[in-house]
Amino acid sequence: MNLPFFIAKRMQFNPARKGSVSVQIIKIAKLAVALGISTILIAVATGKGLQYEIQNKTVAFNGHLVVSPFENRESQVSVLPISDHPQQFETLKNEEGVTHVNRVAMKGGLLKADDQFEGIVLKGVTPDYKWEKLKDFVVAGTFPVLGNKTSSEILISQVIANRLSVEVGDTVTAYFQNTLTQKIPNVRKFKIVGLFLSGFPDFDESYIIGDIGHIQRINKWKKNQIGAYEVFTAQLDLVNNIGSSIYEKLPSELDVIEITRQYASIFQWISLFDFNILIIIIVMIVVGVINMSTALLVLIFERSRMIGLFKSMGAENNMIQKIFLYNGVSIMSQGMLWGNLIGLTFFFTQKYLGWIRLDPATYYVNSAPVYLDVMDVVWLNLGFLGVSSLLLWIPSMIISGISPARVLRFR
Repeated sequence: MNLPFFIAKRMQFNPARKGSVSVQIIKIAKLAVALGISTILIAVATGKGLQYEIQNKTVAFNGHLVVSPFENRESQVSVLPISDHPQQFETLKNEEGVTHVNRVAMKGGLLKADDQFEGIVLKGVTPDYKWEKLKDFVVAGTFPVLGNKTSSEILISQVIANRLSVEVGDTVTAYFQNTLTQKIPNVRKFKIVGLFLSGFPDFDESYIIGDIGHIQRINKWKKNQIGAYEVFTAQLDLVNNIGSSIYEKLPSELDVIEITRQYASIFQWISLFDFNILIIIIVMIVVGVINMSTALLVLIFERSRMIGLFKSMGAENNMIQKIFLYNGVSIMSQGMLWGNLIGLTFFFTQKYLGWIRLDPATYYVNSAPVYLDVMDVVWLNLGFLGVSSLLLWIPSMIISGISPARVLRFR
């Protein structure tokens, strides 16, 4: 039998303690631990959720890697074309870690509906484009149907649709110009078949998506010429390694741009969330340990005669310390149980109800996204409990200074 554990359990269920000072202190300690672990879970859930949501939106519209000519790297539109050789496409598609490759081209222009004009960037795509990447952002209609014949169907953002006062089923006119000296612009009639809303201003305020055949004709490109390849990988962590491997296999005139480099400011900003989460975890552990240490010290002083009695019977300091540490861990575990309940309640209600709203102009999302997996919860709880338990050993060392002769002198 584990004697310290047995004594600790008897101490917890002792009815005589109900009116003692330590009971109120322990309740406060439990509350502090509950608030601490719930705050940590909420911080991790919202921080990781916002990171993943912004990453997913950025990747969905651009891919993890963009392969394009060096002349195009600083331009939002496709200045020079790439010859889409089957062997080159297969090299990208068969690269280890690559899940899909899109052929795309970009062209700037104006979109007109009645007397309203809006500057846009037409993203031309091929019939094998992975529309599934954008399905979560479609708010009305469907995706354009592309085939061998150039399609006039387009997908535009809800923001552009509101500015032009158009909706699904309406026809709009687009104007494109190749050179500054071109007097008569290229005109195209498009039919809106779907609306998307990403919450990402860079995309919502300018992008429309349609058939790449229009851009090839306007730019007088050949049928096998495109603006860039969008390369999707299994994980964002693989981007740098895969990018370096692809770069070595491609012709010298092509560059490989990682999404983290293309949108460097955004990814640097969301990387700060990790530091903020770490600070919150440290602060909450410190607060929890301070409150638990106070409760433990009160418990020790209240039980000083019991400690003196154990020492007079030959009990070692380590054994007595374990009794109070078991009590401390038990108190902390009860607080953590309530903290997990609060944190997970927040997680599920926010995930399915989205009751906390955000400004998309600042955070790129309409409601606070949350993300937690089982291992996140397990490791956070084990880490909190483990670190706090180790630190509780320090205040328990006061037991070694308690003299049996002094505490047992008076009844």
